[in-house]
Amino acid sequence: MSGWTLRAKQAPTLRVDLRGLTPSALAPLAAAEVEGLQVGHGSALVPIAEFFHVTPRDDDLLVFAADLARFDRVGWQMDGGRLVVEGSVGDYAGGAMRSGDLVVHGSARDLAACEMAGGRLEIDGNAGDFVASTLPGSMDGMRGGTLVIRGRAGARLGDRMRRGTVVVHGDAGDFVASRLVAGTIAIGGAIGVHGGYLMRRGSVVLAGSACEAAAGFVAAGVDVPVFWQLLARDLARHGGAFAGLAARTFTRHVGDRAVDGRGEWIVVR
Repeated sequence: MSGWTLRAKQAPTLRVDLRGLTPSALAPLAAAEVEGLQVGHGSALVPIAEFFHVTPRDDDLLVFAADLARFDRVGWQMDGGRLVVEGSVGDYAGGAMRSGDLVVHGSARDLAACEMAGGRLEIDGNAGDFVASTLPGSMDGMRGGTLVIRGRAGARLGDRMRRGTVVVHGDAGDFVASRLVAGTIAIGGAIGVHGGYLMRRGSVVLAGSACEAAAGFVAAGVDVPVFWQLLARDLARHGGAFAGLAARTFTRHVGDRAVDGRGEWIVVR
């Protein structure tokens, strides 16, 4: 594979749709072909050379040396390779991603990792609403892979999530894990109201010292030391509030009882 660096020329006047610009798609192309690829700019299609200087690399990375806060669908349907953004990104970052690594050295807007099926997405800053959730009009959220947010996340984190792992080192907004079907969400900070709303299965781990069980969840008397040690060790590799989980005590609750849910809400002390 051949790598590329796309360095910003100027900020766009309208939002830009970067779907199709993935490491595997750009690897076999020549420089002129990459420069001629068209992206959506408002209602028009324009070549990416309007916004970026294109330079080949000696490795197989695709690097955006730019702040992409006005660029949406970065890493959309990414199917391998490694993509690095040296700044923030817009909406739908890592959406429908299937494999590979997407690293954002900044923040992301709404719907990051929506319907993600595989791979790894790392966001150094904050993320917006409906992260790891559904695309508008769809019934299924994140379906696999790993999402790590080192800042905070907005509302409806993991809405309708079906599989995969989400790790948030900071706080999360309202309706965390709403309508969760399966998967694991771990949060190192505080959360908003209505957590676990209509949650059916899956696991939520709250490592923040001030967190409590959500309404609609009841204490579970079943002891799960082996499961907890495995889960705690898996989360410990992310560091931060999760580094010492295995040595801490916890309480376990199940719900949401409003829908006969069997999800678990693990509150670490």
